[in-house]
Amino acid sequence: MTATAEAPRALAALNPIQQLQAGQLPRRLVQLYVGLTLYGASMGLMIQGNLGLDPWDVLHSGITKHLDVSFGTVVIAMSFVVLLGWIPLRQWPGLGTISNAIVIGLVTDLTLSTVDRPDALWLRIVFMASGIVVNALAGALYIGAQFGPGPRDGLMTGLVRRTGLSVRLVRTTLEVTVLAIGWLLGGVVGFGTVAYALAIGPLVHFLLPLFTVRLPAATK
Repeated sequence: MTATAEAPRALAALNPIQQLQAGQLPRRLVQLYVGLTLYGASMGLMIQGNLGLDPWDVLHSGITKHLDVSFGTVVIAMSFVVLLGWIPLRQWPGLGTISNAIVIGLVTDLTLSTVDRPDALWLRIVFMASGIVVNALAGALYIGAQFGPGPRDGLMTGLVRRTGLSVRLVRTTLEVTVLAIGWLLGGVVGFGTVAYALAIGPLVHFLLPLFTVRLPAATK
């Protein structure tokens, strides 16, 4: 669930109150929740494709092997666990952060309950490929709405700011760590995991500038 690419200059550093006062609120709210809804749906497609998941979802799927709870419930619970990591980083969650923590998990469960897992390999590939593309679009939408990063992206950016290490090093370390833990727990790792890792960065890099809402604070 880490769709953030290199943020364009139009992304503003705003606190939660400034995010709500920055202008174009109706459009940004619609874009935020459309993005989060599509993100949850894309996760459901990738899960039903059963060809591998992104690192954080490998962890989530691994946890579901040991707890009698839904995938979406694990996503929501882990979002709030990750938010605890924001405390020593002195970060404040925005509306987008809290919405991300709740909406994506709910929509993922809804998708899993309404979309059956296909048997044919070509359909599973279509599910996986569609999931990756929709995931990138969704990430560009909700990040571009400028209501704050999701819990996992915010952990990454907070660590970068506090440690002075590069985005590449921090993100790679985080994702390798959660991937390893998820794999040890029995999470789904496969071709789709590699495909996601290779495709998501370039896709979001292309889409994010198209959907970033320019705000007065971002243009100064």
